[in-house]
Amino acid sequence: MQGKVWKFGDNIDTDLIIAARYLNTSEPSELAKHIMEDADPEFLNKMSEGDIIVAGENFGCGSSREHAPIALKAAGISAIIAPTFARIFYRNAFNMGLPIFELKEANEINEGDTVKIDMAKGEIINITQAKTYKFTPIPEFMQKLVDAGGLIEFAKAEIASSEV
Repeated sequence: MQGKVWKFGDNIDTDLIIAARYLNTSEPSELAKHIMEDADPEFLNKMSEGDIIVAGENFGCGSSREHAPIALKAAGISAIIAPTFARIFYRNAFNMGLPIFELKEANEINEGDTVKIDMAKGEIINITQAKTYKFTPIPEFMQKLVDAGGLIEFAKAEIASSEV
């Protein structure tokens, strides 16, 4: 994964990620049209497919809605980096196939930087600043969820392989 960084602060809650007024649908493409709208009304127009969000502490706090990681992934966000994530968001992100990375030095990465995430090496490389960081390893099972595209796709593959 490699992309341009968009920065957000501490305690970005699920209502800032996707406002409750849009939760009358679970259609990913519809949700994607409104990501981060209340935090930055122009965010969707500025970002590009594959971009990366870098945030402060406790990203994804608030309600347990699965809509938040669904919307981010559908909009083309390739990953989220933060020092900490709300636990429910953490699990929901992996269940939806959205990779997230805990990095205590996330605040050192600036908006506009280009970062590359090397999952195999467990590294986040800030290409702009020529710095490399080691991230907290993702548990193997969680990595399998991301690789499969989320929990549902993972389960489908498991069922299919057991029928052979």
